[in-house]
Amino acid sequence: MIYFAIAVIILMLLLGAPLFAVILAATMVGFTITEVDFTIIAAEVYRLAETPLLVALPLFTFSGYILSESNTSERIVHLTRVFFGWLPSGLAIVSLLACSAFTAFTGASGITIVALGALLLPALLKDGYPQPFSLGLVTTTGSLGLLLPPSVPLILYGIIVQQMEVGATFTLPQLFMAGVMPALLMIVLLSLWSVYSTRSIQLAKGHFSWLEAGQAIKDAAWELPLPLFVTAGIFSGILAISEVAAVTALYVLIVECFIYKEINMKQLVKVTNDSMKMVGGILLILGVSMAFTNFMIDAQIPDHLFTWVKANVDDKLTFLIVLNIFLLLLGAILDIFSALVIVVPLIVPIALSYDIHPIHLGIIFLANMQIGYLTPPVGMNLFIASYRFKKPITEIYHASLPFMAILLITVLIITYVPWLSTWFL
Repeated sequence: MIYFAIAVIILMLLLGAPLFAVILAATMVGFTITEVDFTIIAAEVYRLAETPLLVALPLFTFSGYILSESNTSERIVHLTRVFFGWLPSGLAIVSLLACSAFTAFTGASGITIVALGALLLPALLKDGYPQPFSLGLVTTTGSLGLLLPPSVPLILYGIIVQQMEVGATFTLPQLFMAGVMPALLMIVLLSLWSVYSTRSIQLAKGHFSWLEAGQAIKDAAWELPLPLFVTAGIFSGILAISEVAAVTALYVLIVECFIYKEINMKQLVKVTNDSMKMVGGILLILGVSMAFTNFMIDAQIPDHLFTWVKANVDDKLTFLIVLNIFLLLLGAILDIFSALVIVVPLIVPIALSYDIHPIHLGIIFLANMQIGYLTPPVGMNLFIASYRFKKPITEIYHASLPFMAILLITVLIITYVPWLSTWFL
């Protein structure tokens, strides 16, 4: 009977059943084997619902969806081009900065490619950038903002680790602060590569204009204070994360719907519906995954994994090498949210045994997942870019390879220089 149930679960997975249904089925089979009452599943969902950080997740997601449906992307590109377009390979640097900022607030790299790709790719080609470089740049930059506040994956990582009660305490503002330096390192290295790789190409040169700068600031006047407000609210300690998320959602709603008037009531209903569908999916997966984690603990799976790793991995350096290889492979077959809820509960206790701070581990995890967005067979950004720009996916992949290599170098630096993530501790 048990083997039949396992076969059914594998069949569900192969047929594309929702991830939460597969995890829930595996949890129920596991609890049946260990003779644990199913009420523990409801108890875990209730415990998750009481998490204070949880309120921030739907509110920041809602804000991001509103921004993605408005003309915010055009104003961001215009503003960054005015102030940075005069630099060598200025438009490439503008693409990196604009996409990073947009992804940080929307929390979804695919939305960035769709929203900003239509603006940036034609502009890059018009200014003389080669098509492979332009395709690779726009595809890669979609995931850069995942380490910047108020990134939804960062919030989710914080929720999962705090639910585990492993004795490692940290706050969400600390986690947000930890992602800033690694994200800036990625942007700087990719900017240097852009300048180097286009050094022999005759590009259109931008120029700075005070008149145009004033107009760009005026156009984005209501959105410019948003990053400052969010960071000040989070890091000052005056407001709780949930309060910052609530005020951000209200501010974005008022600005985009009533000041810029770019989203009408019909669109607002659709945006709310779409954003809450995404949040609902995440929460379903998270709730059943917490129950599945309980089963793994009861079955001593983390203990067995811990014993095996300790027996085969001698030191912290070797563990970090193995961890990076594992996470890169994981990113190639799982999306970031699934990877977070399934794998984080397994690797956090092991990482702590090697004296790796959970904040540093979180940044390593998400930095590797960024590369996973560009790695076949899942490689979500590859498929989105292929569909958006009407190019074969193999062409998109080859165009992204140099940028992937730069990101991989950055991940290695982030992994082996923990100071970048923990300098404030």
